[in-house]
Amino acid sequence: MAAPVPAPASVQPGPQAGSGAGQGGNGGAQVDELKVTGHLMTLPPGLFCIINETNPGAARNNGMPGVRISPPPAGSANVEISGFRGDGWLSADGDATLVRIRKKPSQILVTIYQLPHEADAAPRLQVRQLLGANELPADNAPAAAAAPATPAPAQVNLMAHIQSRGDVGAAFGEYLGERGSNNWIEGFAVNPPEGVSPANFTYQAVLGRGWLSPWVEAGQYCGSRGMALPLLGLRIRLGGEAAEQYEISYSASFVGGATAGPVGNDETCEADTLAPLEAIQIVLTPRGRKGARGRK
Repeated sequence: MAAPVPAPASVQPGPQAGSGAGQGGNGGAQVDELKVTGHLMTLPPGLFCIINETNPGAARNNGMPGVRISPPPAGSANVEISGFRGDGWLSADGDATLVRIRKKPSQILVTIYQLPHEADAAPRLQVRQLLGANELPADNAPAAAAAPATPAPAQVNLMAHIQSRGDVGAAFGEYLGERGSNNWIEGFAVNPPEGVSPANFTYQAVLGRGWLSPWVEAGQYCGSRGMALPLLGLRIRLGGEAAEQYEISYSASFVGGATAGPVGNDETCEADTLAPLEAIQIVLTPRGRKGARGRK
């Protein structure tokens, strides 16, 4: 029989770092208390984006004020939450999360962590509705027929989570997703080319008209999984050595047959109708290649 698990000991503020060293105390640790408050927010059916707006003190305060969005203990039946960070935090660097409310108004739990004596310590939360109840994909919508399997590309630079198909990959220059399939993209990630820092290859997803997700660095997933929530476009920005080494263009097709692009660096690629994103093509061209060809 398994041994009982002891109850966790409470953590109390201790003396300053170093004052307990060698005395069998807290080993020199310093514990800083935070002000933690919880709030129940009621939302109508629809899709919402909740953003912890940028706070100038976030960099020096470990991302504080921090926020976590979760269902209440017994109220998750109508609530789906998909953050843009894997750990679920909304730091004060502009992090965001998607919340989907189905069928009837429901509550979410908003827990705020802030430093008690820091000026401007309270978070500035922005809640924006992206889709109304009538615009949400139906939970019982029939799944589209799965596309025939295709050979995996020799090099996977792009990955997307696609409705009814799951995760698929492609290389730069190839289409990620299938044009004309009417299966939308729920999220995507791009691996940077060799020698390019992820911080200099960033991208956003279009969530609504004039509304984009926070920037994420190359290698990170942008979007949702399993929520049946389509992205409506994308925007990619090269900076630093990435912009010095490469030119970028990208195109997209959308559910219903619309297309957009190619567009260039730091431009938004979306359909005029804001139809769901269906397939992406990203082309990277090393700078100097055109000139080299011209000299031949």
